Amino acid sequence: MLTKQEHRLRIGVLGAGPIAQFAHLESCVKARNADLYAICDAAPDLLARMGATYEPERTFDDYDAMLADPDLEAVIVATSDPFHVPMSIRALEAGKHVLCEKPLGVSVEEVEELRDVVKRTGRILQVGHMKRFDPGLEAAHDFIKSEMGQLLALKAWYCDSTHRYTMTDAVQPLPVTSKRQRKPNGNPKADLRRYYMLAHGSHLVDTARFLCGEIVEVRARLLERFGAYCWFVETGFANGTLGHLDLTVAVRMDWHEGFQLYGENGSVVAKTYNPWYYKSSDVEIFSEKQATYRRPLGADGHFFRRQVEGFAEAVLTGKPMRGADIEDGLASVRAMAAIAESARTGEAINVRDMTGAV
Repeated sequence: MLTKQEHRLRIGVLGAGPIAQFAHLESCVKARNADLYAICDAAPDLLARMGATYEPERTFDDYDAMLADPDLEAVIVATSDPFHVPMSIRALEAGKHVLCEKPLGVSVEEVEELRDVVKRTGRILQVGHMKRFDPGLEAAHDFIKSEMGQLLALKAWYCDSTHRYTMTDAVQPLPVTSKRQRKPNGNPKADLRRYYMLAHGSHLVDTARFLCGEIVEVRARLLERFGAYCWFVETGFANGTLGHLDLTVAVRMDWHEGFQLYGENGSVVAKTYNPWYYKSSDVEIFSEKQATYRRPLGADGHFFRRQVEGFAEAVLTGKPMRGADIEDGLASVRAMAAIAESARTGEAINVRDMTGAV
């Protein structure tokens, strides 16, 4: 009989589209403490292809049927953004733990509703902010907590590249698609301001919060030129740290992502790569006490697999969650909504009071 430590988490992936194919299905297969138990998708041809490729124990074309399976313990919600909250709620209500793709939701109110369900059911919900499992960023986070002392200022940037698909198409297999895939009403890319904030801003905001804590105020400016969008965001953190966030889509250069963080007892400078290279961030940590730099290798850069393993560990052992939880997901949506509102009005926005959609 398996002990609690030997047990592997049985996960079902909802959605078999590109993000599942590029990230979640492989991660469940490779995870040291979890198994790909099931795949669910409404498109029968796509479901058959992914089932044959990844060989889960079961496949489902009906979400409720998958949730009714007593052997299923957890769900990865790998669907379009508008489906994240309702699909997560259905899984929680069925007694399953949830790892939900980012952004957790598209409005503050729907994520607040989800938070209520998490509290009521007592299930674990982790948000797919996989950069928290980047070994370089983990090393920076540990240095901040253990040695850096008071923080002074953060400059962080997330700049997508006009050449990103040329680069990623060279290293990724072609995604399998289906004309019968279930899509949300309307075109998510019809409002590019909103789409870019949700798709890319969610990463930048969560990384800033992971490093410096709660964001309490933002003042944002937005410039649109030649099809590019640039947000500069003056950011105030609860601990008094000053921040400047740069979200630009897309720069006429290589992918450009990273941060500089200055503190009482040292500093951190980081360069983050396009996530589909599965390469840990290059992080230089300077210790004032030792007057030396160190640079972790971070050889295991499969942050998607690492986040599945962190999720499974929290479920199986009861240890504190290493990833982003429901409060982190809600805070990220609040911050993005506040940035959008500040860019519209030109006013500083109190993030804690923010409501409405991103």
